[in-house]
Amino acid sequence: MATVRRFEELECWKLARKIHCLIGELIDKGALRGNYRLINQLEGSSGSIMDNIAEGFERGNKTEFILFLGYAKGSSGELRSQLYRLLDRKYISEPEFEVLISYSKRISGMIQKMIEYLKKTTYQGLRKKEP
Repeated sequence: MATVRRFEELECWKLARKIHCLIGELIDKGALRGNYRLINQLEGSSGSIMDNIAEGFERGNKTEFILFLGYAKGSSGELRSQLYRLLDRKYISEPEFEVLISYSKRISGMIQKMIEYLKKTTYQGLRKKEP
């Protein structure tokens, strides 16, 4: 972890960005037929995953990073639930759903592994002096 200097280097942030882009493409192609509330929820939850990873990292200490990773993981679960709503309302096809749900599960797993790693390491973050 000590070698990572920018949140943009984190694989979990990169995947979160990809998910957000895919959700944006889905919205932009008009698949949601004017369901603005669901559009806002999808934009919010998918964006929140990457934003919370970034914000937690930028806070510069391990404790806050773990906290914000938890928020990001929660947003990933929220997005996954919204994907089921999209499928049930037939806003997306089964293959589209499978791709998005797979990414969402993968990001949740990556975030969980990052949390577990941070809890075990002595690394305290960029704002803290190494022991």
